[in-house]
Amino acid sequence: MIRTLLSSIKENLIFVVVASLATGLAFGQVASSKTTAMLEAAVIPILLLMIYPMMINIDLQEVIKVREHAGPVGLSLLVNFGLAPILAVGLARGFFSGNIEYAIGLYFIALIPTSGMTAAWTGLADGDLEAALVAMAVNLLAAVVILPMYLSVLVPANVGFDPSALYQQLAQIVVVPMIAGNLTRRVLLWRYTTREFKQLKPVFGGLSSLGVMLIVFVAMTMRSTQILADPITSISTVIPLVVFYALIIGSAAGLGQILLDPARGIALVYATSMRNLSIALAVVVAADTVPPAAILPIALAYVIQPPLGAVYMHYRRDIVDEGLSIREVITQII
Repeated sequence: MIRTLLSSIKENLIFVVVASLATGLAFGQVASSKTTAMLEAAVIPILLLMIYPMMINIDLQEVIKVREHAGPVGLSLLVNFGLAPILAVGLARGFFSGNIEYAIGLYFIALIPTSGMTAAWTGLADGDLEAALVAMAVNLLAAVVILPMYLSVLVPANVGFDPSALYQQLAQIVVVPMIAGNLTRRVLLWRYTTREFKQLKPVFGGLSSLGVMLIVFVAMTMRSTQILADPITSISTVIPLVVFYALIIGSAAGLGQILLDPARGIALVYATSMRNLSIALAVVVAADTVPPAAILPIALAYVIQPPLGAVYMHYRRDIVDEGLSIREVITQII
């Protein structure tokens, strides 16, 4: 029964996040200071619930295969740490000129690439899965090192952002669970066959999704008053997010078509368009030097990212490979 519940949360994560976001905002309007303090104390355990199982599903040993997939991995690094920050800065200046908190949320989305969905969507779209897995490992490790350096330049000095403090948060929230998850993965692969381990992976994904649900609820409850103080601005954060994802997908698809074979081109698209929102959310919630309202764009990105991944998957698999018309693809989706 628990396994079914976890699978259901993972499969319906978009709706779960929307429900958690709305419920948290509503509950935050009536929650007492004592309740808020209790929720704040639960943040770290929830973050570990979210990050640790996710790290079990990531094979960091794929990094050793980087030379075999130098093309897609190199291009993914170029897009993720070259193009994505530039797009984020441009969109932040265009849409968030008066709200640095939301701009910082967009920067976190832009600077922490690749998630478990990178591999999932690549497989569904008939892309090069091994290239996607290598790109996931390399980009995640690069983000841990690069993120504070980029933010130290992008975040205004008056915000009080401390890069050294962020490195400490990354160590606690990302690196320690990463090491623990990798060790757990090795123990499980020693104890179980590869097939048996793959059967456990949905459980880990479900636990991580449960953590996402809880942390979105807690974060929205704690920031409800601030977010609802200007609901029009808060809602408008959706527009630059959609533009950001569309430009990243379009740029990666163009580079892949010019420089890579189709299978690796698909891996490149998903290694750049699927951002690691769980880690972004975890760091923002846990970091004392990051403005709390930066949470909202990341929470909304959970709603935007999966549908765009599905749209590109249908485009590649049905329109490009099978030659179906757009009307036929829409009919199939519906």
